[in-house]
Amino acid sequence: MKTALNTAAAPAAIGPYSQGIAAQGKMIFLSGQLPIDPATGAFPEGGIKEQTRQSLLNAQAILKSAGLDLGNVVKTTVLLSDIANFGPMNEVYAEFFEQPFPARSAFAVKDLPKGALVEIEMIAAE
Repeated sequence: MKTALNTAAAPAAIGPYSQGIAAQGKMIFLSGQLPIDPATGAFPEGGIKEQTRQSLLNAQAILKSAGLDLGNVVKTTVLLSDIANFGPMNEVYAEFFEQPFPARSAFAVKDLPKGALVEIEMIAAE
């Protein structure tokens, strides 16, 4: 059994996926979050740091809609359009999480939707 998570505080899905999924009330699976500002529908001005911050804020909003926060996150996957952006992304990422940090994978991909520099997905546990 699964329940879709949907909040106007994060951008709507732009394809055949949910903002997040609650699985049997135990695990929350967030789809990759692009750095789209839900108020404007656009990427924030700036570069990788601003886009990382927005992606994390979007994920945070979806978690909040499920009654959770970033402290519940057990695994993240960070997709980067350029691995050279790993350092600046990591600086912003570190502002959002406390120890024990979630498990994480990070890697570069050829392209991201809408030309984004970063996309972040998460798994959280209640």
